[in-house]
Amino acid sequence: MEISTTVEPVENEVQPESTESPIPAKPPRLHKYLGAVAKVEGSDLHLKAEVLPRIRKSGRLMQTTGAPLTNDEIEAMVREILSPEQLATFTQKGSLDIAHAMTKTERFRINIFRQRGNVSLAARRINPKIPNYEQLHLPEVFERIAENEQGLVLLAGITGSGKSTTIAAMIEQVNARRSCHIVTIEDPIEYLYQDKKAFINQREVGLDVETYDSAIRYLMREDPDVILIGEMRDANTFQAAIQAAETGHMVFSTIHASSASGAITRLLELFPPDRHLNIRQALVANLKAVVFQKLVGAIDPKIGRVPVVEVMLSSPAVRKYILDGRENELVQVIRAERGTGMIDFNDMLGQLVENEVILSRDAYLASPNADELRMRMKGIKT
Repeated sequence: MEISTTVEPVENEVQPESTESPIPAKPPRLHKYLGAVAKVEGSDLHLKAEVLPRIRKSGRLMQTTGAPLTNDEIEAMVREILSPEQLATFTQKGSLDIAHAMTKTERFRINIFRQRGNVSLAARRINPKIPNYEQLHLPEVFERIAENEQGLVLLAGITGSGKSTTIAAMIEQVNARRSCHIVTIEDPIEYLYQDKKAFINQREVGLDVETYDSAIRYLMREDPDVILIGEMRDANTFQAAIQAAETGHMVFSTIHASSASGAITRLLELFPPDRHLNIRQALVANLKAVVFQKLVGAIDPKIGRVPVVEVMLSSPAVRKYILDGRENELVQVIRAERGTGMIDFNDMLGQLVENEVILSRDAYLASPNADELRMRMKGIKT
């Protein structure tokens, strides 16, 4: 399938938010391609020298029409949307993350990088509205998780698995229901929140604050009740998150891991072995939930992709297994405590197949244990 990029550039409706890269008076040439993504309700744009641009829709990359772009053309597009400081950072480091507002409602998270000496670009379209759990096809337990007023909630998954969108739905729930102060630290800012019952400050690394470390260092001086840390990227970030949770704050963050139990292992890997017992004790005292999420293509093209989740809630058994160093066995606890709101990944895959939301072949590809899933779908549960 090919997608035309012969579309009229979208005129600028408003000046960009303070968290966005600057927008010149004349629409940048990149807006032609970003506009095509928005027009077909795609999720991503990919530009690479001497290759036709690609747009991702419903999880599939599709070619656009027209001619391949040269490296000079892509570089010129990039220069139009970057500030002098951003351009200097890209020139020095070879990669850059920014948030870019095409219009008031169309925003993109853009990564610009060099490959084989040329400039490439990947742009993720950000939903102009923060979707709720029903729109995201997420189970009801997420509402319960977001009701916690103290502790740590982690969203695990690979890049592009929808973690940021799921957390945005949870933050929006807090925003609508609690009179509190929410502070976010993001790199870059993705969803823009409008103050409702809550009072929200969003800080973008590289624009509002120089580094993640400096943002974390001053976080507690900003009197937050709820904290969103965009990514659990190092020991300092985790230490700050745990300290905030221990002092009565609610902390949400993401981590790159391939399962709920894998998130525990990933956190431990941030620290030397002689500190692992302390980290386990801190997790036992403060962890409220770990959610692993993966997107799978839906049968209905109007839905696109649906999240499949593994949900591990804090329980006496979960805390004991973490403290005893048995995180590799946590999946057994999840299965044993299904009735408490915990969700086994294969269970949800099987349910989505039975409800004719996803195809069985896609479920097997997404499953961490396809043979076990086949047995379950034949009525044999482990």
